[in-house]
Amino acid sequence: MRHLKSRFLPLALFAAGVLAAGCSEVNSTIDKAQACLEAPKIITELGAEISKLTNDPQAMDKAIDDAAGKLNNMADQAANTTLKEATDSMATTLTGITVQDANDAVDAVQKVTTEGAAYVEKVAQACS
Repeated sequence: MRHLKSRFLPLALFAAGVLAAGCSEVNSTIDKAQACLEAPKIITELGAEISKLTNDPQAMDKAIDDAAGKLNNMADQAANTTLKEATDSMATTLTGITVQDANDAVDAVQKVTTEGAAYVEKVAQACS
């Protein structure tokens, strides 16, 4: 019996290595279903967060930049071309928003709301 176990150990180690390599490859892309769930979530969370930050332009600017970074990462990993393009576009839009004062904050909320709704609609169409 001991001899049998020693034969399977190299096979088990090989299989574990193959699975680990395969898993890292799978994790490097986001499938369509995952992107369809994550993309709208990022925008929804951003909208909720910035609506609370209208009196804190620096925090709002950071929240928008953080969301743009998340969308950039998602776009880089998206396996679906339509979702990748829409997500890249939204990330670029967010990157272009600068919040330095209360007036910028109001404009940013409006732009994120409008552009975010259009983005979520594009994602919904791509996911249906």
